Amino acid sequence: MSDLDIGRVQNTTQDSWMIEGDTPKSDPFRREDDRLRPPPVIKSRSDNTYEQSHMDRFIPCRSYLESSHSLILNNEEIKSNKSFSDCSDASRDDRSNKQNYNALLESQFFGEDEALNEMNLSCIDQSDQTSHSCFSGYSGTQGTTKAQKENKNFLRYKKKKVTKKYNSGVTSMMSMKSDTYNHAKIKPARKISKLPYKVLDAPQLQDDFYLNLVDWSSSNILAVGLGTEVYVWNASTSKVTKLCQAAYGDSISSVAWSQKGKHLSVGISNGETQIWDINHLDCVRTFDGHNGRVGACAWNGSILATGSRDRRILVRDVRANDPLIYDWNNHKQEVCGLKWSPDNQQLASGGNDNKLLIWSVQHKDPLKKFSDHCAAVKAIGWSPHQHGLLATGGGTADRCIKFWNTLTLENINSIDTGSQVCNLAFSKSVNELVSTHGYSQNQIIIWKYPSMSKIATLTRHTYRVLFLSLSPDGQTIVTGAGDETLRFWDVFPPCESKSDSFFGSSSDFPSITKIR
Repeated sequence: MSDLDIGRVQNTTQDSWMIEGDTPKSDPFRREDDRLRPPPVIKSRSDNTYEQSHMDRFIPCRSYLESSHSLILNNEEIKSNKSFSDCSDASRDDRSNKQNYNALLESQFFGEDEALNEMNLSCIDQSDQTSHSCFSGYSGTQGTTKAQKENKNFLRYKKKKVTKKYNSGVTSMMSMKSDTYNHAKIKPARKISKLPYKVLDAPQLQDDFYLNLVDWSSSNILAVGLGTEVYVWNASTSKVTKLCQAAYGDSISSVAWSQKGKHLSVGISNGETQIWDINHLDCVRTFDGHNGRVGACAWNGSILATGSRDRRILVRDVRANDPLIYDWNNHKQEVCGLKWSPDNQQLASGGNDNKLLIWSVQHKDPLKKFSDHCAAVKAIGWSPHQHGLLATGGGTADRCIKFWNTLTLENINSIDTGSQVCNLAFSKSVNELVSTHGYSQNQIIIWKYPSMSKIATLTRHTYRVLFLSLSPDGQTIVTGAGDETLRFWDVFPPCESKSDSFFGSSSDFPSITKIR
């Protein structure tokens, strides 16, 4: 049977044969559209026989229009077969444009990484793949090469990547929200300038470890004892005023502001303690009782505690006619450090006898005497963040900062700083503290509590940094040294809310930026 016989079919209603296009004579009403189409004849691979298949009409297979069912070649270079070059460049460009468009849409909805992976899997690099298949449904043997018969996996279906687009989109959006949230929560690292933003001359500022000659009030006024005189500097207006002068032969040994900032106590070397009204620039009271210089003063409302070289601590009510409340005489040498706790219930005193004493306003005797330091205890600081936490520093022979729990009356930590500790103060806004040092490094150190890691070290003073005070807003410190200078440093962040500090937020005080 020849190839021309393929077009012949057998009429099932008549016994005669006819060629395609002929209409049977017995059916004059048969329409020309109902003509029979030739069925395909499939040649068997096992032999040369032909099989005839009868059907009403031939419907071609168009599954090649579905890209997910398209056949592609394996990574074999077959250049001689013309059947694999039937796709034109235009059709390839159309598919590439469609894939790029789909990838662009996916990148907008489900993230760029997933879209790029989809594009990379669906596009085949021309340099790696030498030929593409652009047909589907081909089942004939024409064009079959020897290489195709030998390779069992010559043709394979392209596997479409299955992705859970809804889940990926949700994950992508959730990850974006999580990244935004984490970015918002992470605060940038705080930078502390190594240089003071302001320097004031302080002539005749005494280089004496046991004195306390600098204090900053809650009304933003700085008091400084210079030789025999006391000067006040208004940080808001930069106005300097001479407040008082000691008698001939005497000198100023301490200054301390009341908590409201209306009164200033001035300790004099002759044992007197004067109370000055800052609004009227007038001395309202003078107290005797000490037999030596008054080197330390501390306010607790209207109650004033003073420490002297005569080893005594006198506690007075400045409003009463008979002001004396307590006369504590438990130190063996000069009292050089006094600080009330933030709740005003306890008083810490340090002396040149290397002792630290904890007092209560309700008891005549000290609650506890600590002998852990090996040198004079002048540096004393209470934490505004943790109730009952006290920090103290020792002199040249000690060089340590020690932490105490005044509720349980025990030592909880100690760190060697390597130099004399002159002053300590906790930040009002964050859990950090600042220490100033003397021999031998004369530095200022910002510490992170409780890890006690160094945040910053400031080294601009050329003499011992003997004096320290914190600004009312808690951001700035002022330091004084034997080099007769006062230096102002921005070291702490502002208070964000009143709960951050025992003393309240910075909005309660004038802005310290007015100093500049």
